[in-house]
Amino acid sequence: MVDEQKKTTKKADAAKASGEKAEAKKAAKKDDAKAAKSESKKPAAKKESKAKKDSKAKGKEKKAEGKAKKTSKAKKEPAKKAAPKKAAAPPVVKAKARYVRIAPRKARLIADQVRGMHIEQARALLEFSPRGAAHPIQKLINSAAANAENNHDLIGDEMRVSSITVDEGPTLRRFRPRAMGRATPINKRTSHIAVALTPVED
Repeated sequence: MVDEQKKTTKKADAAKASGEKAEAKKAAKKDDAKAAKSESKKPAAKKESKAKKDSKAKGKEKKAEGKAKKTSKAKKEPAKKAAPKKAAAPPVVKAKARYVRIAPRKARLIADQVRGMHIEQARALLEFSPRGAAHPIQKLINSAAANAENNHDLIGDEMRVSSITVDEGPTLRRFRPRAMGRATPINKRTSHIAVALTPVED
């Protein structure tokens, strides 16, 4: 009996020892796996941080190069722009006639004929035109030529009618008595005429 009990206790002890060894091996494997994982994570993080630093450094270098190029361009451009010069615009001599007692529709017929003409041709046309608006427009063109001679030191006979406009002024409203006590309106229209002369180009 004693021998059998000793055998069973020896077997139990052997089983316990083998179980403890197996558990120790498992724990050692787990520790090794954890250590390997932590080591693998650290280099990856270091690599990422290095990559970020490298990209930031490259971005700063590119910005610095771009600024240097802009400053060099800004320094070079003024020399190029200084060379071309714009030609001086020809002087424009103006004259206005306001509250002229003629309808704008009638005055525009003459203004359209005179626009763009040489001053001598315009004077000849207006001198022999049968329309009533020709006289006030002729006086206005002569006034603009006198302004060119006296105020701008130009030759009045060497000018061109660059623009002429006829705008509507205030209307004088009148009434005419008619049959059976009625009254019909009469509108007496006025015009504002403006002329601009420029020297003739050779």
